[in-house]
Amino acid sequence: MQRWLAMMCSVVVAAPVMASDTAWDKYGADIPAGAVVPLAQALAQPAAYEGQARVFSGRVVDVCQKKGCWVMLEDDGHGARVLLGDHDFYVPKDVRGHAQVHGVLSRVTLSPAARDHTAEETSAGAAVAEAEYRIVADGVQVRVDEPDA
Repeated sequence: MQRWLAMMCSVVVAAPVMASDTAWDKYGADIPAGAVVPLAQALAQPAAYEGQARVFSGRVVDVCQKKGCWVMLEDDGHGARVLLGDHDFYVPKDVRGHAQVHGVLSRVTLSPAARDHTAEETSAGAAVAEAEYRIVADGVQVRVDEPDA
């Protein structure tokens, strides 16, 4: 009887941990388990993180306003544009919140035409720098902000 009671208690304790996965809105492939690298840490030493698939974290602060095919991920003043594969999947244009993305980090120099095109897709129409960090992602998960957060 004590063994059965102990098993039931462990099931009850484990249930909230499994339920926390439901807090993420997921797009594309599932994010693999393992280490999560804050974007600010990765961009402080980009050579250590470029070219390898990793899970990066930050906040989604902007989304492509034409199709939802990229998001801007920021962390502690550092930012990277996250491309959703090669237009393999999309996110809602108004999504914002804490996020994890699985993909490959690189630094990209943009042509004037590419900068203009990207600026047209931002929610604020802001100017885009000549070079930026990008993550080509196969999966994104976002903990969506509450409406008044």
